[in-house]
Amino acid sequence: MITDINDQYCKYLKTTKEEAVGRCIKEIIPNTKMLDIIKNAYKEEGAILRLQEQRDDVEDATFLVNRSCVYDDNKKVIAGVAQVKFRLQTLDSAKKLIQEYAEFEFYKEEYRKKNTAGYCSFDTVLGESQKFRELKKRGIKAARTSFSVLLTGETGTGKEVFATAIHYSSDRREKPMVSINCAAIPAELLESELFGYEEGAFTGAKKGGKKGKFELANKGTLFLDEIGDMPLGMQAKLLRVLQEREVEKIGSYKPVPVDVRIIAATRKNLYEMMQNGEFREDLYYRLNVINIEMIPLRERREDILELANHFLKRLNNDYKTTIAISKEVKECFKNYSWPGNVRELDNVIKSAYAACENFTIQLSDLPSKMVSRHRFGSFEESDGKKLSQMMDEYEKNLITEALVSNEWNCQSAAEELGIHRSAIYKKITKYEIKQFSRKASE
Repeated sequence: MITDINDQYCKYLKTTKEEAVGRCIKEIIPNTKMLDIIKNAYKEEGAILRLQEQRDDVEDATFLVNRSCVYDDNKKVIAGVAQVKFRLQTLDSAKKLIQEYAEFEFYKEEYRKKNTAGYCSFDTVLGESQKFRELKKRGIKAARTSFSVLLTGETGTGKEVFATAIHYSSDRREKPMVSINCAAIPAELLESELFGYEEGAFTGAKKGGKKGKFELANKGTLFLDEIGDMPLGMQAKLLRVLQEREVEKIGSYKPVPVDVRIIAATRKNLYEMMQNGEFREDLYYRLNVINIEMIPLRERREDILELANHFLKRLNNDYKTTIAISKEVKECFKNYSWPGNVRELDNVIKSAYAACENFTIQLSDLPSKMVSRHRFGSFEESDGKKLSQMMDEYEKNLITEALVSNEWNCQSAAEELGIHRSAIYKKITKYEIKQFSRKASE
């Protein structure tokens, strides 16, 4: 119950002392922490509160709060007290605390993401094929320096995983690794994200300004993903920062020195872009000190099942299950081309896990395009069969797959295959296709 409250806080809460005293604090301040302070007997100093709504009667939307419980002579908690500081004399302290709090929250989130991602060094990067072991050796050598690294290769090959492993294998591992996707941020916002801005630099700028990714990554690593999508204008500004080792925030004329190791990644051919004038030559050579070309999954087939089992094990751990992969699915995985590489494999495992009805992932749980290619591939290996016989078997499997996926609805299956319903009836009769359950088909 509220026993006392001053007039200034009453004014802020839009109430009066007479109305507040004697009432439960939650009636006046619904989101109060005072009940928790009293219940758990602790104090809180310098907590930062931010006013969510615009208030004409409040000069500053940010203020400081000190909260504490009150003990009697027997060390028993009997009350709670809070002090709210609104006035300008606390503004400098508030700004400093806000800055430190923002950094703390950022580092805490980065630490959480990296520790839940399941990898921190090359020891935990999966893959034991000869080609991939050689690739990891190159990454380990790169980690021993602070040179810029350019990771190239197809999408889904694990460029960000490799960048993370390089950082956590380097002597910068105790400092932050900050990532930014150059393709995901509009060109007009990319400069403020990279370099930060001062308070009042533009309409909508946050109070107190904002640190850019370069400052946040100071003494650590900045990962520039999809660098090939960075606009030419930003490329020139990035080059200046890399050359001068200092950044200027938007709205500021005071450079801030930074010590950042750059790891860039792209799915595009930067050399061709450079030849076509789409990527700066000087920036290309500044980034491409160490080049690591990632290996497509189809060129490291020995690692496919290891990766598949890893992804499935993670799902089994998360959902307390014991799902396994059938022999037929393993063969399908080994023979598939994986155009989406490791990312596609991860997605296929998740999709098959969700579709699996028993304790084993079967061919029927996989995407139909994978199953069709797998079965067609098995026909190609069938020696002694005439072409007409192989084509009949392939057509039978396509029709059966369409029927199963459409729960034996002939009209839907015919529409999926692009043929008339009467044609599918004739094919069912021709190939003697009999209805069975989804699992029985395997």
